[in-house]
Amino acid sequence: MENETASTLPTPGAAAPAPLPSQPGQGESRPAEPQDLSDSQRRVMIFVILAVIVFVGLIIASLVLLMRAPLGEVARIRDIFIIFMAFQSLLTGLALIVLIVQLARLTNLLQNEVRPILDSTNETVSNLRGTTAFLSDNLVEPVIKLNEYLAGLSQLFAVLGLVKKTTDKKNPPRGV
Repeated sequence: MENETASTLPTPGAAAPAPLPSQPGQGESRPAEPQDLSDSQRRVMIFVILAVIVFVGLIIASLVLLMRAPLGEVARIRDIFIIFMAFQSLLTGLALIVLIVQLARLTNLLQNEVRPILDSTNETVSNLRGTTAFLSDNLVEPVIKLNEYLAGLSQLFAVLGLVKKTTDKKNPPRGV
């Protein structure tokens, strides 16, 4: 327990640690900063808002006009609206057909072009795995064994006194 408090206290002469930035969800909530919009984005947003306002205004105006129109006029508008909805259904069906064709083309692309690429990549990785195993078995292991035998032989000669120990200039002996 004392180690924990000692490790959290700053040491004398040490710089104070920088405060961590507060993150949402840590008890302190900051209001989201508004993102600056470019002029083109601002124009598009204003245009969309105006278009929605005009559309809602047209709907309200058409409802008011339909309420005041005679019954025969309303029937004619109803018939035109039904024709319009039938045309809209045809366009929606055509869009769905195009979507299904595009989905079929994407599926064909994935099966006939992407899958062979993935298979080729898997084959290349397995070849690479085999090559590394071959190099490890036939090159690296014999070199390591040769170094082991040479180190043992040099120690044997040093113990028998046939060869003087050479001092390593990079790492001189300590504590003489």
